[in-house]
Amino acid sequence: MLAVTTADQLIRYADIDGRAVAWTAVGEGPPLVLGGWWCSHLGLDWQDMRFRRFVLALAEDHRVIRYDRPGSGLSDRDGPTPRSLSDEVAVLLGLIDAVGLESPALFGGSSGSVVAAGCAAAMPDRVSRLVLYGGYANGREIASPAARAAMVDLVRRHWGLGSRVLADIFVPGASAEERADFARFQRQVASPEAAAQDLSLVYAHDATELLAKVTVPTLVLHRRDDRAIPVALGRDLAARIAGARLVELTGAAHFPWAGNAATVVSTTLTFLAGRDPGPDAAARGAAPKLSDREVEVLRLVAHGETDAQIAERLVLSPHTVHRHLSNIRTKLGVPSRAAAAAWAARHERL
Repeated sequence: MLAVTTADQLIRYADIDGRAVAWTAVGEGPPLVLGGWWCSHLGLDWQDMRFRRFVLALAEDHRVIRYDRPGSGLSDRDGPTPRSLSDEVAVLLGLIDAVGLESPALFGGSSGSVVAAGCAAAMPDRVSRLVLYGGYANGREIASPAARAAMVDLVRRHWGLGSRVLADIFVPGASAEERADFARFQRQVASPEAAAQDLSLVYAHDATELLAKVTVPTLVLHRRDDRAIPVALGRDLAARIAGARLVELTGAAHFPWAGNAATVVSTTLTFLAGRDPGPDAAARGAAPKLSDREVEVLRLVAHGETDAQIAERLVLSPHTVHRHLSNIRTKLGVPSRAAAAAWAARHERL
């Protein structure tokens, strides 16, 4: 491994399948690996004082390891870049081995949530704890197919405008100057084509099958007004992991170091120390109250029947079935028909 000094942090390079992956560490204590940030850059991220304070706060109790994915930041820009979730997981697994980490905790943010979860599913005996912030199970649930295609096309064809639109989504409470700074940051660290490819990969990530294999203690953090990844996707993510704790936070900022970052840090450190981080969704209130008809509809959805089949069986119009399903999704706080069916299966109420 090579090493270079950038500002006041030491950047090291690990050879992972022939690619030079940049990583750095700060603090002492049990290892905690952070990853998954959009347009990450070890050098430039460290110049952001809010980001820096966030990492240093975690580093008071942990050795915090950060890395740039191949093709991004200070990592190898010439070699092959991850093109699938399995590629992303392989990079993280390779880094853990290359750095010689024993039982690290993982903090996966945004698209990094599915990568961290995939890593925990692949080697449950090597991961101690899992924190998933602002995450999701299936990237296709983030937006409609048309909206996803339009956003990727905007980034690829008009990166200047696309970076500003993404800044509005990621840091909605920031000042105009702060949003402009973040838009410039995105353009500085990624070309239009690279940004479009990475965004396409965010939408393509699907960890739904992997999540059932996660057995390590897991904390899911999500801000209720997150515009980038709606809170319903965070609830769905938590519900798919056995025993996961869900803590919903106030605010709209997508990045954990923005907004009330102190709460993110304190909740994370409490959980990593093995203490209860706070009430989960079930503890905050009673189970969702579904009408008898909604229970009937949900039972048939869970059994794989279509709206037309349900309408025929229950002697309803397809429109009425669709309306019932919409109400069910709202009450359960889940983003899709499939998620509603999964909720029913997990809660064994049907």
